[in-house]
Amino acid sequence: MQANITAPGEAMGKTMTHRVDDASNSMHHAIDRASAAAGPAIDGLAAGAHQATNRMAATANQAATRLHSANEQLQAAQSRLAQRSRNYVGQKPLTALSIAAAAGFLLGMALWLTQETPDRH
Repeated sequence: MQANITAPGEAMGKTMTHRVDDASNSMHHAIDRASAAAGPAIDGLAAGAHQATNRMAATANQAATRLHSANEQLQAAQSRLAQRSRNYVGQKPLTALSIAAAAGFLLGMALWLTQETPDRH
């Protein structure tokens, strides 16, 4: 009589085990399908990110090149201006001295007028 009681229980246990295995297999297949579907999307995102990084690097390199060129142009202009100033002072020393004195006087007056002191109020 014992065999009759355990036999249905065993069958039910095997059925449950089979259902759990089926559910587990179904979930694994769903995960595999999702992974296969997401793989190309992730690859596409990664490729897009690489392309964006390359474009940013190229833009930054172009900006650095332009900045370097502008710096060289400014240095050349500064050198030309310094040379012209030396030539002018060499050719007209009294005029250059008068201009420097006038500029110094005007700068000193501007600084003096911008200072707040109780004497001048």
